[in-house]
Amino acid sequence: MGSSFAFPLSQGTRPARHCKTSFGARDFGGFQDCFFRDRPMDTARIAVVGAGVVGLSTAVCISKLVPQCSVTIISDKFTPDTTSDVAAGMLIPHTYPGHVSQGRGFHVLPGEGEGPDASWHSRSSALMLLFLLPCEEGLVCFPFHHDRKFPEVSPAMLNYTPIHTQKQWFRETFNHLFAIANSAEAGDAGVHLVSGWQIFQSTPTEELPFWADVVLGFRRMTEAELKKFPQYVFGQAFTTLKCECPAYLPWLEKRIKGSGGWMLTRRIDDLWELYPSFDIVVNCSGLGSRQLAGDAKIFPVRGQVLQVQAPWVEHFIRDGSGLTYIYPGTSHVTLGGTRQKGDWNLSPDAENSREILSRCCALEPSLHGACNIREKVGLRPYRPGVRLQTELLARDGRRLPVVHHYGHGSGGISVHWGTALEAARLVSECVHALRTPIAKSKL
Repeated sequence: MGSSFAFPLSQGTRPARHCKTSFGARDFGGFQDCFFRDRPMDTARIAVVGAGVVGLSTAVCISKLVPQCSVTIISDKFTPDTTSDVAAGMLIPHTYPGHVSQGRGFHVLPGEGEGPDASWHSRSSALMLLFLLPCEEGLVCFPFHHDRKFPEVSPAMLNYTPIHTQKQWFRETFNHLFAIANSAEAGDAGVHLVSGWQIFQSTPTEELPFWADVVLGFRRMTEAELKKFPQYVFGQAFTTLKCECPAYLPWLEKRIKGSGGWMLTRRIDDLWELYPSFDIVVNCSGLGSRQLAGDAKIFPVRGQVLQVQAPWVEHFIRDGSGLTYIYPGTSHVTLGGTRQKGDWNLSPDAENSREILSRCCALEPSLHGACNIREKVGLRPYRPGVRLQTELLARDGRRLPVVHHYGHGSGGISVHWGTALEAARLVSECVHALRTPIAKSKL
């Protein structure tokens, strides 16, 4: 994998709005001279790898929250050729494993010439930093020096995200998009409110999901409403937001360029290719992190959807399992879907399409009259939990701070702004460390 999600190219070509390079795998010298010739010496050079909704939103947040920095987006694919462009974009959170606290910290991986791999808890940091561990009472803070060892914390804890954190990410994303929906930018950004129903064939264990007080007008469906769905016994009615990425991603790109950022079309096969042209790298490469971060925990979950013309459909309908859904948008209605773990196939499957249409017509019989059916396929980047963490790469005495921000699975759009804000805060910590004389000498 390269620096972005895999997704079949759509018809047509993208206008040449990005810089393209033919530098060798290790040569960013010409790029460095071109882009940073006039920058102040204390400007932090930040590269964001990946141009889906996670990468672009992270770049915008960094530009807003981190002073005196330059931001460059680097990816081999930009909109409309990303996985985010396939996503239906409905803000209904995917629940990540959240019953164990999530460790968060800064660690060094030994590289070439750095000696044998140490155990996870005995790796040493090259900086004086803080190790933060969330617990029920709040954040436990462990200060340590560059020659001290980390507190002994199970790495398995990194695979879990507390429910309160997931709710915060969703609330921050909802508030961000709600503000856009209520502005003159709503049309250009592709963000609008939509009401509908989530229905269940049996009463769920949690009748009130953790996000119920974030969406608008959440309530239990009435018996009269449930008559529309005779195979279902329980339902929830609410209003949420729809974020249509074919419009939203260009809108984000415009803001990045407006703040002085750059777009670079380039495949990255090794994060070290970005050294020394950049001071900090933010890895938003999704499935590309299997190669770029050596993360074997991330894997594809294939999603196939249909985009149809059915303008009479105005309310969303979602089966509680999340597998079958009808999401109306501004230009088409999205019908879904599939959830095929470990499947890398990007070609539409005719049998999948027939099954999707059959399931959706069972929920909304009027869809038998839908026309102009188009098939779309994307690979969701799944892992046990979102990886939102700083790592200091080390090789031959060199140091490269990397902020990892990937692994959102099917929930990326629902929490993208909240996790981007957290990633920007991690970048800010790295920039502060770089500007601290003692820490800078270590780097």
